[in-house]
Amino acid sequence: MSVSTLVRSIQNIMRQDEGVDGDAQRISQLCWMFFLKIIDDQDIELELLKGDNYKSPIPNDLRWHSWAANPEGITGDELIRFVNDTLFPKLKELHTNIGPRANVVRSVFEDTYNYMKSGQLIRQVLNKINNIDFNSLVDRQHFGDIYEQILNGLQSAGDAGEYYTPRAVTSFMTQMIDPKPGEILFDPACGTGGFLTCAIKHMRERYGKRTDDLYKIQESLKAVEKKPLPHMLAITNMLLHGIEDPSFLRRDNTLARPYISWGVEERVDIVLTNPPFGGKEEEGIKSNFPKQFQTRETADLFLALIIRILKPHGRAAIVLPDGSLFGEEVKTKIKQELLERCNLHTIIRLPNSVFSPYTSIGTNLLFFTKGEPTKDIWYWEHQIPEGQKSYSKTKPICLDDFNDCIEWWGGTEREGREETTRSWKVNIEEIHSCGYNLDFKNPYSQENDYADPEELIEKLLIAESDVVSIRNQFKDILIEALLR
Repeated sequence: MSVSTLVRSIQNIMRQDEGVDGDAQRISQLCWMFFLKIIDDQDIELELLKGDNYKSPIPNDLRWHSWAANPEGITGDELIRFVNDTLFPKLKELHTNIGPRANVVRSVFEDTYNYMKSGQLIRQVLNKINNIDFNSLVDRQHFGDIYEQILNGLQSAGDAGEYYTPRAVTSFMTQMIDPKPGEILFDPACGTGGFLTCAIKHMRERYGKRTDDLYKIQESLKAVEKKPLPHMLAITNMLLHGIEDPSFLRRDNTLARPYISWGVEERVDIVLTNPPFGGKEEEGIKSNFPKQFQTRETADLFLALIIRILKPHGRAAIVLPDGSLFGEEVKTKIKQELLERCNLHTIIRLPNSVFSPYTSIGTNLLFFTKGEPTKDIWYWEHQIPEGQKSYSKTKPICLDDFNDCIEWWGGTEREGREETTRSWKVNIEEIHSCGYNLDFKNPYSQENDYADPEELIEKLLIAESDVVSIRNQFKDILIEALLR
């Protein structure tokens, strides 16, 4: 049985359980089970490699192989009692002095719950999961692909301004930023960990040939996620990508900390992120920021903070909505700070359908380097492939769709850029004259010919008349049919 078929069969089992209500609960249920199986498989491998120098953070009676691995093991009411009364309470109160992996386990289970009510169905799910060997590279790679499908299918995505970034977008941004082992990379709103996994993969493939490089990759990662479900998904994602100690990924609200408390020693080399946009923070969060930056708009607060926490010559790639480009008042002050303290060298303008079906908000990718003011901004208009009207859940954006932009980019030094029908440059004087409005449209795009307004009104009236005529015909046919 393929891993994708196995995961579908697990989801079908869960649909039979009266305690699991909706996709979000089903994914949460899947992931705490996957998490325990993955970490136990990792523990077994680490025990073989390190011997007595390694001890699992999970007590032996709570480890997957002790209670879940035997297909003829506990089931029914006994299994439900064990999960609800023993497993979860003990993992929620796990002593963290054992080591960082213990802290990871406890943080995952602090706000996680068992929704299933049938012990027999839980046993069926456990037996299915036992068919995956997470120490097998093949199984892990296949499951990684399925895991991404699970994340993409999360129906609650888009709530409170949370939009899970398409893999093509995270891959493109990572490739352009080009993180290297040893550079401190921070995602302050990491969601399910998409940017982190892309960065790990990029560094391993391009730079991580030596053991020392692989160690540097893990040691240089930092991330924060506010909500429990995405945090658990991100932790599981890190384990799937071979990260032994994902304790760098904290569950917290990055914005809850006072702006001024981010000291020089905490500066980072790289920020890769898609902060929640459209959401509003509470008044207490707003007051953590200097008066000129005080707003409840989440994305604006993140942008202000990112400017502060970058090192000199540090670089960032961030997803922002159109509103952040043309907004006024506090938004203007944050944009002024950005342009005076950083070189905002590139803005990629994305079509509204990139985040479909979760939102149709227009989005942009901003690339900037801290340490010198902006002189010119290059814009690139990303266009939907020919023959396709929009991106959708069935036809999402692909990394290959960025090939022309990558070719135009000009390498790490961004050399040889030229204006085309899809790229244009705006100098800082023009931006100043527009009051720091960054919402510059493509000057080379063809204006749509909307025809004469009177002709359009006449066509509209004809169309409306046709609709009324068809509706009356349908009404007459329906009445005649009912009177027979």
